[in-house]
Formats: sequence, structure tokens, C-alpha cells
Amino acid sequence: MFSKKSVRLAGFVFIKSRLKWPIPVIKYPNDCQCAVLKRSHSSWTGHKQQTHSEGKSRGVHIYSVRHVSSSTLDPAEVRKFQVLATKWWDIQGECAPLHAMNELRVPFIRDNLLTVHGGGKLGRPLAGLRILDVGCGGGLLTEPLGRMGAEVLGIDPVEVSVRTAEMHSSLDPALRERVRYRACTMEELTEEEGNEEAFDAIVASEVLEHLADLDTFVHCCYRMLKPGGSLFVTSISRTQLSYILGIVMAEQVLRIIPRGTHEWDKFISPVELETLLESSGISVQSVRGMLYNPLSRCWSWQQSTAVNYALHAIKQKEEQPHQTPAED
Repeated sequence: MFSKKSVRLAGFVFIKSRLKWPIPVIKYPNDCQCAVLKRSHSSWTGHKQQTHSEGKSRGVHIYSVRHVSSSTLDPAEVRKFQVLATKWWDIQGECAPLHAMNELRVPFIRDNLLTVHGGGKLGRPLAGLRILDVGCGGGLLTEPLGRMGAEVLGIDPVEVSVRTAEMHSSLDPALRERVRYRACTMEELTEEEGNEEAFDAIVASEVLEHLADLDTFVHCCYRMLKPGGSLFVTSISRTQLSYILGIVMAEQVLRIIPRGTHEWDKFISPVELETLLESSGISVQSVRGMLYNPLSRCWSWQQSTAVNYALHAIKQKEEQPHQTPAED
């Protein structure tokens, strides 16, 4: 997440204070399609089933449509972000790293959507696409997507953050017809009529590490994405390096973000996330490592995904069963 100089400093501070971090014991299953991953804060059990008159879809599974029984909402996380709710647009404050991240995540989303859906209008490359921004906060990512022509719905369980997002977007006339916000959870939106397969893309940037139930989140994504729709995630991997840089350095030493913002055991590695997505009918297309330099206050792409990463996945399209021509 930070520069090599910061890493050396992190090691020094870490040794001097004799801080200890939990050592992860991760066993990756050989067969990702039937993986059941267990973690203390969520249920990750896959829910793949064949339904609809036992239809065989030529190797593509059909996923059951069930009502959401669990919640992605973590009350402790809501309390954290209620304190932050009025600070989203302070570009020199605690949200500065998120503002800087737009230099990477906005082109990442745009370019992958153009690859999947083709070009839009001149100056509005995402025109005609409907995007859901989950955990939108003050709208830091919602607004740039709207300015590129997409119809964007930003949702967040913290109502004060949603009001902040609405107030800020109202200052730009170009966003009034493209950007909307709602104070609700992912599962509440999923259960509403008209949202089944309603979105061309779902974005969850710096959100997964704050959820209570990732299985429910992925299930909701599957239900609300159109076949062939895209899921974009940025998150933090669960490694020893991410503990040093993401918690010790960022929160305790440099104080770039408020202390207690993250819990290490809620981080998820790209391998674990890919396993969860693939078992739910969402195929991972690309994963890229990211690094934040607190000295330059800039993000850069990296080969390593040991700390921050961005992921793009696509909901599988159900193939039609092969029809055997009727004999005369």
C-alpha cells in the first residue's frame, strides 16, 4: 500500500513495539466449484443448484433464486462510517486516499466495460449502461461514472453519507438525470421488484472488508446483474504485509485513515474471492495489484496483489440447451 521506504519504516516500528499479528492458515481447495470457505465473520458456503425442470445448460449451471435470509450489514461498521459521513469531500482529509484511487479505479472500470459492451457516445463512453455503486459513501466514485454517461444508483446504509452524496451531486447539473442515491442495504435492494437482472455492472470499491456476510453479497450481485454483466471490486488482501501497511502504518503510525477503520481478519485475498465468485456463477476476468504511496499521495498498478487489488468478473450467461432437429 505504500513505498519501499515506508515498508522499511514499518518493519522498524513493528519490531520496536513488538506488535504481533495473527498468522493465517489458508487451505485452498482443489475444486473451486464446490468450495466451502469458513471464516468467523461470515458464511461463505456456495449456493449452486440446478433448477428449472432440471435443465442441463451444456456445462453452465443454473443458480437457484432464493430469498436473502442473511444481512451484509455490520452495525459496528455503520457506526465507524457515521463519524466519517460529513468528511467525504475533504480531499486533504481522511478520504484523500480514496479520492486519489479514482486515478486507477475509474479507468479500470471504464476500459473493461468498453471491452465488454463496446464504445458509447463521444465524451460519454458509458452511455446506455446502468451501474450500481454499493457502499457509495459520499459518491466519490458514483459521480465520475455518471459523468461518463452511465445511469448510476449509489446505495449506502449510512443515511448521513447518502444525504452528503445527494447534496454534492446536486451542484453539477450534468449529474441530476444520471445519478441517484438511496439509503439501503444490498439485500433490501435485491428483494425489490424490478431489480432482478437490472444492472449492467455492480461496483464495490473498498467495501468487502466492511461487510458482515460475503456470501449474501455475492448472491445479491448474481441476482441483480444482467447475464454478461460485470462486477468490479477493489479490496485488501489478507496477508502479513497488508497488516503491516494497511493497519500498523496507515492507521497507527502515519494516521492516514482513522484508527480502527479496518479489521485484518475481514480482509479477503484474491484467491479466496475468486473461489467464492466462481462457485456462484461469476467468472473472474482479471486481477491487478495496487499500491498507495503516502509521500506522493498517488496510487500505482503493481504485479503483487499482497496488499491492495482490483478485480473484474462477469456473470456467466446461461446457454440455451441444444435442440435436436426433428426427424421427418
